[in-house]
Parts: sequence; C-alpha cells; structure tokens
Amino acid sequence: MGAPIETRTGPGRPRDPQLDTQVLAATREQLIEAGYQATTIAAVARRAGVVTTSIYRRWPNKRALVEDAVFSALDTANYPPVSGDLRADLLAWTRLFLVASAHPAARSAIPGLLSDYHDDQESYRRILERGEQPTQEALRDLLAEAAAHGQADPDCDAGAVFELLRGATLIRALTHGTEDADVFCRQIADALLAVATTAAGSAR
Repeated sequence: MGAPIETRTGPGRPRDPQLDTQVLAATREQLIEAGYQATTIAAVARRAGVVTTSIYRRWPNKRALVEDAVFSALDTANYPPVSGDLRADLLAWTRLFLVASAHPAARSAIPGLLSDYHDDQESYRRILERGEQPTQEALRDLLAEAAAHGQADPDCDAGAVFELLRGATLIRALTHGTEDADVFCRQIADALLAVATTAAGSAR
C-alpha cells in the first residue's frame, strides 16, 4: 500500500467519486473483518490508504460513514422498476431488502447502529429521512398505481406493507442471511400482497 492520499478540496469543489468508492469499500472490509466496534475512522483510513481528514471532509463521524457503506444498496437509484405486476414488484422489493441487509458488512454493522441510535436521536432521524421516508413514498406510489389497475385495495395500509417488508427481511437477514432466500422472498411477497389487497382496518 502506498502513502496515504490527501485530497485538498476547497469550498464548493466537487467530491472525488473514486475516493468515496475507495473509502466505502474499505469500510465494508473493516466491518466484515473486525466488527462494528473495532471499525474506526482511523482503521478505515489505514485500509483505504488515505488520511483521516479526507474521510472527515466527507462524513462527520463513524456512524454516517457506516450508514453510507451498508445502506447504499437501498438508495432510491436502486429501487425496483414498476412492472405492472404487483406481486412481482413486491417480490423484487423483498429481494432488494433481504440482499442489502444480509450483506456481511450490514450484518456486522446493523446491531451496533441500532444500539447507537438508542442514544442518538439525530442520527436516527437522519436515517429515517434517508431510507425509510423515500421507501415508504415509493411503496405508496406503487400501491396507488396497483390500486388504479385493480391489483390492490385503494384503502390498503401502505405503512403496514413497509413495516412487514422491513421487519421480516431484517430479522431474516440477521439470523439466516440469504439461506433459502427464494422460498423466503416468495412467502413474504405473498404476505405483502395480502396486506395490499386488504382495506386498512378491515381485519379489526
């Protein structure tokens, strides 16, 4: 490994995508090999071959860096396209969430992040804004489109669809990884479809 790379980016100067990719890859490697607690900015910098100031210019702290490293697969750019077949779309969403959460780096990071969020409401608010809210909006749009074509109940509970999707895939990823993923994803897609085709509150 060569000497650490120092990038001098003045105000308003764009970030270097190559360096960002390099640092995020090093973060994932560090998480897999050493675990969340032992993953520090200094350790990531050594692995990436950069100086710590290059990382702090991009991420304010370890949590923000780890979030970018493990949750980037769930960014809006990676959302499944709408196919017109609601079950197929829900299956694609289930696979996306399971694969993202089952990545070895994510399995290492998520328990530590959840613990940290308990005492850091600002970080939790940030992850809500970045991940949960855009996903819920995308699912609402998907269900509204499906309802317009008679594939979902117009009064279905989009929030319940999201909670089932997130909760089921997260627990499965942390406990079983991608073991029997196809069977599991089909089962969850069927459950999501059942929620989507039922009016909110009708089961009460």
